Amino acid sequence: MTRILVLEDSKDCLNAITAMLEKVSDRVCAVPVNSLEEARAALAEEAQPLFQAFLLDINLDCNDKEDVSGITFAREVRMRREYAFTPIVMITSLANMELTAYRELHCYQYLIKPYNEQDIETLAGKLLFLSQQGETRDAFVVVKKESVNYKIFCKDIVCVKAVPRGVLLVLSKEEMKVPYLSIKQLLDKLPNDKFLQVHRMCVVNLDYVEYVDTVNGFIRMKNGEQVEIGITYKSDIKKRLCV
Repeated sequence: MTRILVLEDSKDCLNAITAMLEKVSDRVCAVPVNSLEEARAALAEEAQPLFQAFLLDINLDCNDKEDVSGITFAREVRMRREYAFTPIVMITSLANMELTAYRELHCYQYLIKPYNEQDIETLAGKLLFLSQQGETRDAFVVVKKESVNYKIFCKDIVCVKAVPRGVLLVLSKEEMKVPYLSIKQLLDKLPNDKFLQVHRMCVVNLDYVEYVDTVNGFIRMKNGEQVEIGITYKSDIKKRLCV
């Protein structure tokens, strides 16, 4: 199911957009919210599945032409790791906000009012396709470097090493230093069944482990990388790797 959060202050427009979206497919579930507060509550609802897209009206106060509550909410969405790459569509009559929407918030599309039913149906079809593609995608983590979010697929991470003021991601084809990120912070984001901490300064991807030597205290990875085994981690390594 493709869940799309729709934020619009006009209840008539909100109902119309919701109906247009769900008309496209029974695989589309529009979640209508009428205010910034309702949008935040919907975003914070942990019991519900994640949203696959957001349609946001920028101006939520018809009496205040300077209001940009939709932009505020879009920034809050982008700050959440799980929504770093989720499509955001801005719907507004404020054409001067287009640059902010694309450059800062990496919006998928920008619709100027008045829009028609065909515009919404075409958009819904695109979002449905993206959602279906995403259902089969590989697990990934999002790391930030120099104010840019990078999507790193877990299958490409050979190991992670702690370095001064950050971590070093040893990837299958390159290395990437990420500042201001700790081993613990990254480990919390990685799948527990694929990654194992083997030293206070190192985490390995179990799919890349080639040889384990607990006597001499090292692990050799398939890319030739050799990492040290910490004394306090030997027990976990033996349990997980059956050595």
